Formats: sequence, structure tokens, C-alpha cells
Amino acid sequence: MPSVLNTIVVGVASYLALVVLLRVSGKRTLSKWNAFDFVATIALGSTLATALTSADVSLTQGITAFLVIIGLQFAMTFTSVRSTRFKNLIKSTPTLLLHEGRYLENALQRERVAEAEVRAAIRAKGVADIDQVYAVVLETDGSFSVILERGTSNSALDGVTRNARSLS
Repeated sequence: MPSVLNTIVVGVASYLALVVLLRVSGKRTLSKWNAFDFVATIALGSTLATALTSADVSLTQGITAFLVIIGLQFAMTFTSVRSTRFKNLIKSTPTLLLHEGRYLENALQRERVAEAEVRAAIRAKGVADIDQVYAVVLETDGSFSVILERGTSNSALDGVTRNARSLS
């Protein structure tokens, strides 16, 4: 029974510590903006599971691991916001997959996306005719954005990776 009681005590304390640390560290800690954010989220979950199930890991070690992971994630996002070079090193850019009803084959192949996945994203938006779609973008978090209307000079497509030959 002491091991079960230990799991309960460490579990409650670890969970509360993680919630407090995530609240203090800000919204970006659990966002899905890039690969590093994803890794941090998985690492936090794995650390919590280890702290709960391993008698070899103390509560202090678990909380320290949370602090290290959150600290690294904070340092990465802090640096990437202030350094374009660093941001380009660790973050991907959104990619245009369909433009004015035409699939961009080079982009689909490079991103390893099938046309069926793009059609599914279009259907999820409630659109039946691909010709009604101005653009489909593969976002940095792996989701698809379906854009129905052409932008103006202040376009949401600014910063999206485009294959210039495919658009001409």
C-alpha cells in the first residue's frame, strides 16, 4: 500500500506543480506552433508519467525536470522571437499546396502530402468545388488552412513558402 499511496501523493503534487509551472510560463508552452513546442509538450507528459510510476524518481526530480523542459522551451521561443536567424533554424514556414484551384505538385511532394488530404481539408471547410478555393496552406503545426478569397495588399499569405514556377 505504501507504493500506491506514494503514487497518489507524488501524482497530485506533480500534477499541481505542472499546472502552476505551465500557468506561469505562458500560453506558448503548450502551443503547437513548431516541432520544439511539440517536443516540449510530449516531454512534459512523459516526465509526469515517469514521476507517477517510477519509485526511483523523487518528487523533487520530477519538478526539476518540468522546470528544465519549460525553461528550455521558454529560451527557444524567447530567442526565436528576437533572432530571425535562430527562428529560421528551428521553425518551418507554412507552405502553399493549392493555388487558385490548382495543386502545386512540387510542394505536395516536398511536404509529403497527398491530394486526398487537401481535398479532405477543403471538405472540412464545407466547400464542394475546388475551383472555389483560392489557396490551401500547410501550416507549421501540420494543419491545413483553406482560404476562399484572394487577399488584398495585406494578405494572410505573406510569409507562406511558394514555388514561384508553379504560380506562373
